[in-house]
Amino acid sequence: MTTPRFHQLAAAAAAATALALSGPAVAQKTEKVDFILNWVAGGDHAPYYYAKKMGWYSQAGIDLNIEQGKGSALAIQKVGAGANPIGLADMANALTLRGKGAEVVGVYNVYANSPQGLYWLKSSGIKSVKDLPGKKIGNPPGDGARTMWPALAKANGIDPTSVTWVNIDANSKLAALKAKSVDAVTSFYNLHHVFKRELGDDMGFLAWRDAGLNPYGNSIIVNAKYLQGNKDTVAGFVKVTQKAFAACVADPKPCVQALVDANGALKYDNEMTNWQLVEVLMSDKTSKTVALGWHDDARMAADYDLVKTYIGLDKPFDVKAAYSNEFLDKSIKMTK
Repeated sequence: MTTPRFHQLAAAAAAATALALSGPAVAQKTEKVDFILNWVAGGDHAPYYYAKKMGWYSQAGIDLNIEQGKGSALAIQKVGAGANPIGLADMANALTLRGKGAEVVGVYNVYANSPQGLYWLKSSGIKSVKDLPGKKIGNPPGDGARTMWPALAKANGIDPTSVTWVNIDANSKLAALKAKSVDAVTSFYNLHHVFKRELGDDMGFLAWRDAGLNPYGNSIIVNAKYLQGNKDTVAGFVKVTQKAFAACVADPKPCVQALVDANGALKYDNEMTNWQLVEVLMSDKTSKTVALGWHDDARMAADYDLVKTYIGLDKPFDVKAAYSNEFLDKSIKMTK
């Protein structure tokens, strides 16, 4: 349930943004921006589609093209190479790949909590991550879970190389699990309801955040050179996106409908449940007390140390260069 204060803040932010974006009645240059998602469109992406439908990006001078993704690793690589100026990807993966030369900067945090989870069949005898050595884990090759797996394994006292990764498409995870061609799969928490519906009481589940690993999840990332030369565009994109997320928390129905309208294969009820689980991932002390989308300095430093310790960095760097909160409106906060 949202509070009256949140509605007031969201309304104030919307009014302020609309005023700032409208400006004088003069022609405004529009820049095309190819924004790559972390994966194919789903409930967690509803705010971008809603803001685009409402014309908010256009009002900010942005002709937004939303490109479907194939994993955080690919999104980071494309943004780092400049093929896409802006993208959406797992922040811990962004730190890992920045250490390999991908010059990306996080400008808006979506998931304050890690969305990563492991699913298996209870009937297989698996009870925890400690039972996975010798087992097969299925997920797409570009998925961020593979990059972060060594950290989860080491945090739980097992050898990261003791499992076998099997390449499967995201839409094939449940079928592979049911057919027992893999022993476990990875998936984001916002799809938890789908696994529960399909596996019932035989579903085994572990949230990585409950197993000693809770780095920041998805964040909007920007190519570092693009950010230096296009601050106004990045500022507009972030301000509109923050406004859209606040609006979707206040009233998710039109947001989910915009998502479904733009992606015909999606089902409204399923994506609404997806979005409701996303709200859980968005909520923490920082998003409630500082600003929606804020990267906390202490947590980012801890995430950097986690990556450095468990995964390793080819080239160490100043973590403060890997994120920026400068474009966020601190009057917009999470209340759930």
